[in-house]
Amino acid sequence: MSRVSLSKTSLAKQNQALRTYERFLPSLDLKRRQLMAERAKEVAAQQQTRQRIAALRERVRETLPMLANTEVPLDDLVRLRGLRLGEENVLGARLPRLEEIDIQLADYGLLGKPHWVDTLVELLAEMLRLRVEEDLHDQRIAVLDAAVRKVTQRVNLFDKVLIPRTRDNIKRIRVYLSDAERAAIVRSKIAKNKRLRESLA
Repeated sequence: MSRVSLSKTSLAKQNQALRTYERFLPSLDLKRRQLMAERAKEVAAQQQTRQRIAALRERVRETLPMLANTEVPLDDLVRLRGLRLGEENVLGARLPRLEEIDIQLADYGLLGKPHWVDTLVELLAEMLRLRVEEDLHDQRIAVLDAAVRKVTQRVNLFDKVLIPRTRDNIKRIRVYLSDAERAAIVRSKIAKNKRLRESLA
């Protein structure tokens, strides 16, 4: 920390700095609260996706008990061929956004597989989409966590370090200037009294 000069110029600079810090602090705190609200929305969306995954699992368990039959080959029926992600700016945080998902369904003979495989393929494709959404929620929450952490550090820097330090500096400079002014007045009176005594002598 650099030493603050105890002068009127320094006092003016410190007052200006304090006004600037106090002007920026509310907007930083608002941004932090907005980011936290966005994070809460994302967590809620993630929970919804997880509930849909759990409901889909339950649906498979109830409607397709024949999956226990290991004699029917079910490998590679559904495959994620690719996905395209975009980006959205939310309060300065660049969040990934799913723009397109390409799911490949295997070609299989309708007579070579049991009738329930069609339903299974649809459910597997839906599960794959939900899994991609869940991963995306994880990524978005991680980016929002980092943004909240960064803004919180800035809020704490302003609130707990810069503003109190600047107020202390202003107080110290004012005390010094007040003492210096008092000392100057006292010196002036002493000098005046000395001149008066010398003129009378």
